Amino acid sequence: MRRVVVTGVGIYSCIGKNISEVTESLKIGKSGIGIDEKRIEYGYRSPLTGIVERPILKGILDRRTRACLAEEGEYAYMATKEALDNAGVNDEYLDNNEIGIFYGNDSSAKAIIEAHAVAVEKKDTMLMGSGAIFQSMNSTVTMNLAVIFRLKGISMTISAACASGSHSTGLGYMFIKNGLQDMVICGGAQETNFYSMGSFDALSAFSVRVNEPEKASRPFDSSRDGLVPSGGAATLILEEYEHAVKRGANIIAEITGYGFSSNGIHISQPNNVGSAIAMDRAMKDANINAKDIDYINAHATSTPLGDMYEAMAIDSIFNKYKTPVSSTKSMTGHECWMAGASELIYSLIMMRNNFIAPNINFETPDEYSAKINIISEPTKKELRTIISNSFGFGGTNSAIILKDLDK
Repeated sequence: MRRVVVTGVGIYSCIGKNISEVTESLKIGKSGIGIDEKRIEYGYRSPLTGIVERPILKGILDRRTRACLAEEGEYAYMATKEALDNAGVNDEYLDNNEIGIFYGNDSSAKAIIEAHAVAVEKKDTMLMGSGAIFQSMNSTVTMNLAVIFRLKGISMTISAACASGSHSTGLGYMFIKNGLQDMVICGGAQETNFYSMGSFDALSAFSVRVNEPEKASRPFDSSRDGLVPSGGAATLILEEYEHAVKRGANIIAEITGYGFSSNGIHISQPNNVGSAIAMDRAMKDANINAKDIDYINAHATSTPLGDMYEAMAIDSIFNKYKTPVSSTKSMTGHECWMAGASELIYSLIMMRNNFIAPNINFETPDEYSAKINIISEPTKKELRTIISNSFGFGGTNSAIILKDLDK
């Protein structure tokens, strides 16, 4: 089997619009959570969200291209452009080589609702605009990026709830490992407009700590009262090792394991057994044991049940080693379809800069989180091997292992 490495990363999020800004936020434990007034007007129970600035693409992309991009597609373009530049992939390379794309996306609410509103008001679908269909399809991100960057390899949207970004990376890893592609763009994107999370809010899943937005997302803390939705986009460039070496690419890290499972029990309630299976499968794929993991980037979203079950799963595997754990969602909120990809990038940033980003707002453990080693302050530590967890509705689970080749 061939080896798979990461040669480029890019991100556009509520804690920074590029790798440099995000790195500084992670180092100090900066929160990106705020209040969206439009959510109050719309009838949300909770107006809390990650605050993500829309990019200005006029002058960068032509009018027709911009008309086809949904909000999450704009974020994905920014992240992917940074990742390709980071990987040293220029226009000439794009034109003369085959590159694939797997990108996580699970909704395009704003585009659908706005197109519907035009039809209801004007009674004429012709007034929706020619870009409406390309914004509203679930494959909006991959179809747009494939055209913008002139990609000629596999092109597929991965729709797997909040594990979408992780599974997209896992599939890219498998395609390269099995010789089907030499380079794949992987990632996840999530819209942040007020339309995008209304039905989620209806589940009473969101925190209502509105008087302290920056303290609302508190994974593993006993006083957590729900997640905070967020979004943006994150992109990783995966490449076959020898291919990367041959073209002189800067190798950031190696992906050595991908584990997955489904709980098969409940559509919204998580499960510790399925989570543990995904982590165990990833370690078996990487041919390592629990003692070899230096840090766990937890999925933990700040929900009572989700954090409890993940803590149970982590404790069942890593208890003996007291492996450091933190959830970057404490700073970013839950980036949903993007999260699995962004958290791999957060993990890579920590790995390359020798620190663990804090699980902020962790003040009092509950009986389950007390059993695992949660890092609540920025901590210097050399990290050689990291596992990043992502779980989602429907009981889908994903775990990916990253290894630093320089340590």
